[in-house]
Amino acid sequence: MNQSKSKITAIGTYVPDRVLSNADLEKMVDTSDEWIVQRTGMRERRIAAEDQFVSDLAIKAVEDMVNRYGVTVKDADMILVATSTPEYSFPSTASRVQSKLGIVSTGALDVNAACAGFVYALQMADGLISGGAYSKILVIGAETLSKITDYTDRTTCVLFGDGAGAVLLEADENRPGILASTSGTFGEGGIHLYKTALSEKMDGEELKSGCLVQNGREIYKWAVRNIPDGVRELLDKGGMSPEDIDWFVPHSANLRMIEAICERGPIPLDRTLTSVEYRGNTSAASIPLALQLAIDEGRLKSGDNALLYGFGGGMTYAGSIIRWMI
Repeated sequence: MNQSKSKITAIGTYVPDRVLSNADLEKMVDTSDEWIVQRTGMRERRIAAEDQFVSDLAIKAVEDMVNRYGVTVKDADMILVATSTPEYSFPSTASRVQSKLGIVSTGALDVNAACAGFVYALQMADGLISGGAYSKILVIGAETLSKITDYTDRTTCVLFGDGAGAVLLEADENRPGILASTSGTFGEGGIHLYKTALSEKMDGEELKSGCLVQNGREIYKWAVRNIPDGVRELLDKGGMSPEDIDWFVPHSANLRMIEAICERGPIPLDRTLTSVEYRGNTSAASIPLALQLAIDEGRLKSGDNALLYGFGGGMTYAGSIIRWMI
């Protein structure tokens, strides 16, 4: 029987134990707590252990979800993991999660859309459920960005942290949780945020190999110029106004960037959820981390409408309006 609706029924998160504070970074590169906070709003980020990889973080997030909500994932029929930092090119991170959690019969797929990855994976899961092919999907955003960060580059090493968030998306005939979605890409901007793999050239330009490379100025300009209009388009698509949205949950790239986006509207900063201050930029994990922090603080409540908006590497973006019903 085809299912026409899906909703989030549980959420869990995990961050590693090690804290990398601004004071720690002061000992590593020419920077200061004042400089970092003024430009990024970040105070701490979490760092995975040397032998801890992205699938380990993803599994911890699922285990946290199971402990919080008493759900089972043994009957999940698809696992989608959004990550840009897999421990292997293949097997996929999703297949490692399947193996370690002992989920006997399930599909497994990684989604590579950088900081937009979690929302992309959520949209894919909603489509698979709405089409009737699947009924219970694990959607995970997980990153170990510290493993591809150049800690001699003072402009980027202050930004990134590690973490994971997982949600369970299930079929529900009567109570839709995903109200509207949109996505898009400005692929010509890929040169501004990349991590090399098999090629060290892009569109004829030589690349720096090894670690993550970011042109922060260009990313900032692109996001502030485009994300507010993208949010308005998503609201129009959902037939909703800014007043219908209880919480705006953008990718936690940089608090100053988020402030600039909110200044251009349509949703103000006081209705915005982030994970940036004590988690840093965790790419695909930042949105579920922000949701969990808001739940723990008593801010995000059942019945609230949240507009999720991921954006980043590849200059790609994805937004979804969800009704929170946990």
